[in-house]
Amino acid sequence: MQSRALTALQPTNILHIGNLFGALQPMVGAQKEHETFLFVVDYHAITVPQDPEKLRQAILFATACYLAAGMDPNKTTIFQQSMVSEHTELAWILNCVAHMGELERMTQFKDKSKKQKDGVTVGLFTYPVLMASDILLYDTNVVPVGEDQKQHVELTRDVAERFNKRFGETFVIPKPVIREHGARIMALDDPTSKMSKSAESAKSYISLMDEPDVIRKKIKGAVTDTEGGIVYDEKRPGVANLMEIMSLVTKRSFAEIENNYVGQGYGDFKSDLAEALVLSLTPLQAEINGWLKNEDELVKLLANGADRAREIASKKLAQVKEKIGVSL
Repeated sequence: MQSRALTALQPTNILHIGNLFGALQPMVGAQKEHETFLFVVDYHAITVPQDPEKLRQAILFATACYLAAGMDPNKTTIFQQSMVSEHTELAWILNCVAHMGELERMTQFKDKSKKQKDGVTVGLFTYPVLMASDILLYDTNVVPVGEDQKQHVELTRDVAERFNKRFGETFVIPKPVIREHGARIMALDDPTSKMSKSAESAKSYISLMDEPDVIRKKIKGAVTDTEGGIVYDEKRPGVANLMEIMSLVTKRSFAEIENNYVGQGYGDFKSDLAEALVLSLTPLQAEINGWLKNEDELVKLLANGADRAREIASKKLAQVKEKIGVSL
């Protein structure tokens, strides 16, 4: 059987270049080597309050972004998480295998729970178990993820191994795959923090849908330092982050970029980076907008993908239920 690769993104009307470089582009590449699954995790999204109509639009927008980025529905099973009920059913079973201490150590839970002024939901706490279910249902071999999601895949591995030990070999143990460059794009206004669509200031990220002048303004205002010189050095996080973005957009190495800007300042470099981003994102935006004009086609595509996903997921869930003794 061909090895399987799986990843997912939460539905939002703000996907940024970190999502593009860290998740979508690796999955486009994975289509050449693996049987691939890419889905919209709408049940993960509701771990924090959502406006229902905005959520519906965000699901369609995320799907349009997947397709515009190069995901081929003939090669990749693209679907909406909530259309495949096996995800939540397996999550309950795995909740009875996962340990409280494991979930309490999840970095993202610690970070997000601090922002929940009206109280932390149980869903936010058990979010990693649903993610484990997402992965394990499809006998996934590799999970292309950003660096911040590696901990969740490691939890998935632990839960799967524990289940296998207790009930017999059932789950494939997945491996996280983190690209060498692009797995962790940092915020433009704080290069010590990861670029995030939930950031308080829109100045911190480049949205996939930002207008050219907005991109130019954000890059111009991006944090650098007072040392000067376009050199990749992790001890200079602001410049290193911008060079990482430049490398990803132009497909040039850090050494090539350094050589191109010998004796030049941040102004020239930032201007060129902004134009490279505009050149890269403009056709992507046109493709996204094209898909969004045909909502019926997006809904049909998600439904067809869910049918394919359900066929696989239902077989795995039946096997799990047999193993734990609830199938009569």
